[in-house]
Amino acid sequence: MQVQTVFRAGNSNVVAIPKAISDDLNLKKGSEVIVQKLPQGDAFIVKKAVRDERVKKTSLDTEFKKWLKEAIQEDAEILDELALR
Repeated sequence: MQVQTVFRAGNSNVVAIPKAISDDLNLKKGSEVIVQKLPQGDAFIVKKAVRDERVKKTSLDTEFKKWLKEAIQEDAEILDELALR
């Protein structure tokens, strides 16, 4: 067991993954992991993400993309002018 110190990065609290564990799990910069709080509330686990465990898209994602596309089309002239400034 290794004790790590929590530090701040932006608005997040961060804990470094020891190199030996990172190497064992083949984690590299940009690797995706899943962070999950255990039901007892005093611990969490971090595990390497596999495709099936990634967050699934919801109908809200689809609705938001549709809304965003419509908003961009409606305000295209204004957005183009702002981009030139």
